[in-house]
Amino acid sequence: MSREFDEAVNMTATELERWLGTDESRSVGQSDGGESVGHESGRRIVELLRTKKSELTEDDQAHMRKVVGYVHRHLAQRPDGDVEHTRWRYS
Repeated sequence: MSREFDEAVNMTATELERWLGTDESRSVGQSDGGESVGHESGRRIVELLRTKKSELTEDDQAHMRKVVGYVHRHLAQRPDGDVEHTRWRYS
């Protein structure tokens, strides 16, 4: 699972943490008024990237599988054209 996760997550922990602090990152995702599900997952991904592989729990590995599935589904929904400043890319 680690290889698939490493391929799907295309940012370092520091890069992702920086991205999560942006207005663009906070502007997308499903939310009930608080933090979006994706944003919360992003914070968990930062933790996973900073965890030694030997210390990953079954719960960690389950989240990694969930992330890989989401990334694959999301990429399959890529809109046509330039996506640089789109909600799809921010998500």
